[in-house]
Amino acid sequence: MTDSKTINRCPWCLGFPEYIQYHDTEWGVPVYDDRVHFEFLVLESAQAGLSWATILKKREGYRKAFADFDYRVVAEFPESYVQELLQDSGIIRNVLKIRATINNAQCFIKVQEEFGTFSEYIWGFVGGKPIQNSLRNMGAAQATTPESDRLAKDLKKRGFKFLGSTTVYAHMQATGLVNDHLVDCFRYRELSP
Repeated sequence: MTDSKTINRCPWCLGFPEYIQYHDTEWGVPVYDDRVHFEFLVLESAQAGLSWATILKKREGYRKAFADFDYRVVAEFPESYVQELLQDSGIIRNVLKIRATINNAQCFIKVQEEFGTFSEYIWGFVGGKPIQNSLRNMGAAQATTPESDRLAKDLKKRGFKFLGSTTVYAHMQATGLVNDHLVDCFRYRELSP
């Protein structure tokens, strides 16, 4: 990790060391691995109404509870395991979000069956390459875009839950479909073509 005192970063990440680590190594890096896409879909749908810091702190708990984000396994979780998860303090214990994760794993597999990979499907919404924004301050950041609106609408049509346009845009930012690092952040240049 780069020294946090000598380098420019997006100001949202400066709250605690895990945030800085996440910003410096993951956020905005293009993802083509389906398992990683599923991980972020799980975490972002769990975040609805909460802070990303809360979810990052529970990430390891999610990894354990949701079979290391193996969507094939998650898709088969029985109702008895849902009840078990409701007692797991390592995750957000919201029955609707837990059931949505299982549902979304099932939908995820259907997308793979249609497109070959989930990655192929999702990258199609940005023309196969990251959108390069040139944000100069956090006030310029958007919560949704026409691309996230279209993707969220399509996901909903395919049966996905807890993935509205704002959550989908967060997924696009996290998985590098969009480069929303501020232009003076050291990661902006590293992730620009």
